This record gives sequence, C-alpha cells and structure tokens, in this order.
Amino acid sequence: MTDARLKTHADLVDRMASARGVDLEEAALRAHLTPGDISDLVLNCVGCTKPDTCAQWLTAQQGTVSETPGYCRNADAFAELAKASD
Repeated sequence: MTDARLKTHADLVDRMASARGVDLEEAALRAHLTPGDISDLVLNCVGCTKPDTCAQWLTAQQGTVSETPGYCRNADAFAELAKASD
C-alpha cells in the first residue's frame, strides 16, 4: 500500500466525517474515539472499491448530511460519531 493511497483515503475519511458534521479531532479530544480508531476508519476506507465515486459525492455536498452513501464502509461509525457530537 502506498503513502499516496493512504493519504487519499485519510482525506476521504476526514471529508466524510465533516460532511456528517463530525470533527474527528474534537471527537478524539472528547474520547469518542482513539487515534487507533481513526486509523481503523482509514484502513476500512482503503478497502472501498469506490473512492472516486466517494470523492465526487463529497464534492457535490453542501453543508451537513444525515447519511453517508450506501457503499461507505464506515457508515455505522460515522452515524455513531454524529450522534455523539450532537
């Protein structure tokens, strides 16, 4: 796995979290997740077969969304984090 691929997926995870209204740094500070959890989100994203589709979807979003796309491998985690950040 290349550094570029990891960076791409780390960016997608951060952007998807933001789209769901979740600040990953703030969630970590509030102990809603650990740095290891963030790494797990990125590694889970690396296994996705639709990163280009995801990037396009994220670019098209305005403001906070209530759900991630059906193909998002981290959908449940983002839903839990969104609840915790309310």
